[in-house]
Amino acid sequence: MKKNLLLALIHCLAGGIGAFAQTNPSVTSTVVNNILLGNYTPSTYAASTVITDPNTISEGLLNNISADSLKADLVDLNSFYTRNMFSDTTSTTTGIGAARRWVYSKFQQYSAARGNRLQLSWLKFTYAPSTYSSACAGTNSTQYNIMAVLPGSQTTDKSIIIIEGHVDSRNTNNCDETGSAPGSGDNATGTALVMELARVMSQYTFKNTIVFSVNTGEEEGLIGAHALANYLSSQKVLIKAVNNNDVSGGIFCGHTSSAPSCPYYGNIDSIDLRIFSLGNVNSADKQWARYIKLEYKEQLSSLVKVPTDLQIMELDDRVGRGGDHQAFTDIGYTAVRLTQANEDGDASDSVGYIDRQHSIRDSLGKDTNGDGIIDSLYTDVDYLARNTLVNGNSLAMVALGPDTITLNPSVLTANRVRVALTPAGAPAYRIAIRSATNDWDSVYTITGVSVDTITVPYPTSTTFYISAAAVDASGTESQFSSEYTLSTDLVILDLQPDTTRPTPPPPTYYGIQLMPNRPNPFDESTLITINSGTDIFAARTCLLITSINGSVVSRIPVSLQKGVSQVVYNHGYGVAGIYICSLLIDGLPVQSTKMIFAPR
Repeated sequence: MKKNLLLALIHCLAGGIGAFAQTNPSVTSTVVNNILLGNYTPSTYAASTVITDPNTISEGLLNNISADSLKADLVDLNSFYTRNMFSDTTSTTTGIGAARRWVYSKFQQYSAARGNRLQLSWLKFTYAPSTYSSACAGTNSTQYNIMAVLPGSQTTDKSIIIIEGHVDSRNTNNCDETGSAPGSGDNATGTALVMELARVMSQYTFKNTIVFSVNTGEEEGLIGAHALANYLSSQKVLIKAVNNNDVSGGIFCGHTSSAPSCPYYGNIDSIDLRIFSLGNVNSADKQWARYIKLEYKEQLSSLVKVPTDLQIMELDDRVGRGGDHQAFTDIGYTAVRLTQANEDGDASDSVGYIDRQHSIRDSLGKDTNGDGIIDSLYTDVDYLARNTLVNGNSLAMVALGPDTITLNPSVLTANRVRVALTPAGAPAYRIAIRSATNDWDSVYTITGVSVDTITVPYPTSTTFYISAAAVDASGTESQFSSEYTLSTDLVILDLQPDTTRPTPPPPTYYGIQLMPNRPNPFDESTLITINSGTDIFAARTCLLITSINGSVVSRIPVSLQKGVSQVVYNHGYGVAGIYICSLLIDGLPVQSTKMIFAPR
């Protein structure tokens, strides 16, 4: 046992870093660059008919987002044979150059139809292979993202909102710049989604600027997204949120699929939509995921014919996978990934791999009657339209809403919590309470507040989380504040080690508590949460997973932070039995909980 504990402690000290491969990013349009910086006159881009009512906009998105329009864009994107980042840039019909010029021309059409309100630009940058990216040699060192920018109606708050999807494609060989790589699911679907929202949303007026970005180089290591994120960061551009859409319209489960994903081959899911976000349960990214779900539920779920079930995932992406949102979260911006529930493949490219993702088989569909026209699509365009609606509605509401507020909570008696709000004076506030799940348990709306302190109920569970949003006169809420963690039976102490003590206090003295994992029982993966009143054990903590007979199953290093630290434990499908999760500090067990595996 001592040997196992020593090995667990050694694993706590592991880590790693990486670099990325893009330099000298620049926005080719001075006009667009000034808009991104908030240096423009809003009236220059005013709509002929100003529409700002949130309900009108939500219903307009519902009525105007078109499955037919999305299908037409998918057909065109499929026609370029390959959109590999290193493919032909001079042909008018084939390769990444033709594809990006086609996207740009479509943005031009949308802008012309809206009084030239959309402003277009390339984001130009230089590519060089690195340890972060795939090391493809690539002859195209100069690369481009395509941006369409809808200027906000004010410049007091210069924050922008971004929706992105990558246009580049690949087949089994990521460096193959001449072979067929239709990339219909990954990621013509995300590109078409971004384009459709630019077409529809450009008729409305929003307070904040919205950027519709079609990126290149995702398959080479998020190259285009890093170029965009790093450029905006270098210019000190504030970003409210980023929605990344990647693999957005398929409903079929392949023989393989990256966890957590679909359960078995041939399963169909046209209802669920996954939102992946970085961090523990009270990260800004998780808060944004909850906001997306709340706005859809309250604005649209009663109006749509087929509701979408939004799943807030534990991880920031599928296991071992990544996406363009991570280029933003890497440097502290709030970003999430929205992805279909079922995936046709895990992109493993292993011997015997026969699924469609990351292969020549990721095409638009089949010609079943031999007339030369694809009549059986691998993408469900109605499902893609519903996912487009979810995205557009969240962008619209946050671009219309007021500024984010802060709160300062304190526990009262009789299951009430007092919340001080800053700044005070909004027409209404919303207070979100969450206990055990990724989603909010309750969201209270409080109106007629004449002071900056209000009280709301809290759940009977010992640990819960609270956050708040301001509501404007139109009924639109801001993004929610950072969550506070509160406990009704545990005093969290912020103590430093006392060198005068002959025997240091045990870890539990610092308010350290291993919470029951959730879900429990579970299949495939579960979330393990640790509360702590200090970060002094940050490099000295591990989780040890053992079977009921004491055999070590897994050791997981934990960078224990003050507040909430979380670990997703992935054990795979089809496992049954009882396991013990032990919290180790300095190689010694502190607390343990029982975990139950139950195949679904």
